[in-house]
Amino acid sequence: MKVAYIFKSPMASVYELATMILPQLEKGIHGAQVVGMMFFDDNVFALRQGDPIGERLAKVAAEQGILIMACDQCALRRQLAEGEFSGCGAGSVQPKGMIEGAKVGCFPQLYEALSHNPPDYVISL
Repeated sequence: MKVAYIFKSPMASVYELATMILPQLEKGIHGAQVVGMMFFDDNVFALRQGDPIGERLAKVAAEQGILIMACDQCALRRQLAEGEFSGCGAGSVQPKGMIEGAKVGCFPQLYEALSHNPPDYVISL
């Protein structure tokens, strides 16, 4: 079974990701193949270079082929991306100061990125 996670709720990246999902992925006991993770609002802060959660996630994502994407507008508002708000959703916003391999985008970019390895389930946390 393939899953994608949407981190939308406050603290989802600090609680559900950091204390449940990430440790299970690191140990190889998660039980599902994670194909992607999308981060919204303040959850994007976990994707900063040097953030302990983000650095662990970058390593696991590289090893397991997991897409890591932050909402482009959310990242721009938190100085974790470069571009203009008018470029949100168009694919022209670029990550800045984020973990290795992280991307920024909106739903069109998320759909395109996951189209090559689509999830069976999308779980919103």
